Amino acid sequence: MAVPNSNFRAGTAALPSSKVEISVSCRKLRDLDILSKSDPMCVLFIQDIQSQRYIEIGRTETINNNLNPDFVKHFVVDYFFEECQRLKFQIFDVDTSSQSLSQQDFIGEVDLTLGEMVGAPGGCVKKSLTNKNLPGTSCGEILLRVEELGSNKEIITLYAKGTELDQKNWWGLFGKSDPFLTFYRANEDNSFTIVHKTEEIKNTLNPNWKPFTVPLKTFCNGDHDRTIKVQCYDWNASGNHEFIGEFLTNVRELSSNQARTFELKNPKSRKKKDSGKIHIHGAIEVENTFIDYIRGGMQMNFTVAIDFTASNGNPQSPESLHYLNPYCPNQYASAVTAVGEIIQDYDSDNMFPALGFGARMPDGSVSHEFPLNFEPSNPFCPGVQGVLNAYYQALSRVQLYGPTNFAPVINHVARFAAAVRDGTEYFVLLIITDGIITDMPQTKAAIVQASTLPMSIIIVGVGNADFTEMNILDGDVERLSYQGRVAERDIVQFVPFRNFLTTGSNMKVANAYLAKEVLAEVPDQILSYMKRYNIKPKPPLPSSVSNGRSSHFSNIPQEPPPPYSS
Repeated sequence: MAVPNSNFRAGTAALPSSKVEISVSCRKLRDLDILSKSDPMCVLFIQDIQSQRYIEIGRTETINNNLNPDFVKHFVVDYFFEECQRLKFQIFDVDTSSQSLSQQDFIGEVDLTLGEMVGAPGGCVKKSLTNKNLPGTSCGEILLRVEELGSNKEIITLYAKGTELDQKNWWGLFGKSDPFLTFYRANEDNSFTIVHKTEEIKNTLNPNWKPFTVPLKTFCNGDHDRTIKVQCYDWNASGNHEFIGEFLTNVRELSSNQARTFELKNPKSRKKKDSGKIHIHGAIEVENTFIDYIRGGMQMNFTVAIDFTASNGNPQSPESLHYLNPYCPNQYASAVTAVGEIIQDYDSDNMFPALGFGARMPDGSVSHEFPLNFEPSNPFCPGVQGVLNAYYQALSRVQLYGPTNFAPVINHVARFAAAVRDGTEYFVLLIITDGIITDMPQTKAAIVQASTLPMSIIIVGVGNADFTEMNILDGDVERLSYQGRVAERDIVQFVPFRNFLTTGSNMKVANAYLAKEVLAEVPDQILSYMKRYNIKPKPPLPSSVSNGRSSHFSNIPQEPPPPYSS
């Protein structure tokens, strides 16, 4: 008898695709640093069938001082048997904190199809990296392994500590080891793929690592009996970490009700006793998804904040970023449309607050937080088109001025978010700007505070300004902090619009790519908030077929909004 499939929906169609996970390792990379080794990072691109250009899918972490890296972060992509999915893996030596790949040293690349990887024995491919600027030069090798992911929604949280670990530092009594753990899952060909690495703990033989959570589909692809290898190393700044010992286990053992003790074994050690002990216990739970919260009635509240500073140029000039071209929307209107048309599907009343900042008002004052419809008691606009209409009208009623301050609009939305912290609502602020902000300290403080709230911030840079400083606010590389206080979550995503514009490009296509880029992190940001505050999704709402939407989920507050500052 066939087992019912939870993904089966009668009367619907489903694309026959699978999600696959790609792990990346490199060997004998070309060393581009003089006084140390390269700090490699892998970037994955996939070729768009329509435009034939390569689009960035994601990046691994950077591993310092290592010419033979095993990257912990893996790539997950949709696999379609019927498509030629061409992938490009590029390896860079990361020398700066900039997100721009042009600021990093290019080591080499490999171009192949996903089908080639899936069809390889064991799903494993080894290729030589090439660099067209260094023909005939060995740049190293890349090892790619692909594995189909199951639909397992379980996650495991592990707590680990060590006792009586071997001393690896040569200075003996004056220093101890700096231990860390690496976890690997077994493959069908008896090799192992790294799935997690803990932080190193300095100068101790009895470390207590921070608890960590990993999806089981990443940890063991949902197989509780799959072999897991755990290795313990003594960290060294040079990248030459010293092996302490290892042991084998599986998720079934790790998730037992009581802590398990494992002896570290080092086959090369001359000692008869073990190299220390690792004590681990874990707990498995089902991970809630973004869709679970949406089905439970969570509403997403969308607010737009538009830059009205003079650096945009005179709106009456075709050179201005605010110029209203009758044949093509400007970048401000395009960004509002691109993001708003996605989020409006998750907002029950389609009424969006729209703000402006950096403008001189009719009374001569300068405001960094004014409603585009000039109704302070009701700044809500009906749908995306309502926001655009208010924006167009505001251009004729204010004078572009300055400076460029973000903190007032961030704090405005944060006041609403602070009033609804039970998970029933989540707030997304879209800031569109043409230049570098002038209140960076205040903005940092506002974002760090907002990271405790059900709130995300999307910043779209328009025009050709230098947005390098903006990457500080985007915590992808290093979590934002202000005066020693670190943001609880990464809630900011910054993207320059020009990254999606090419000569003769279709604005509709550019909008689609922009929306995909800026909204990709929002579901995970929502989940990070819910998990941090232990908010579970509510039961799915019954369908409402009378009017399509339930009026009691309106996001218009019962109280009037906070007063606007000028």
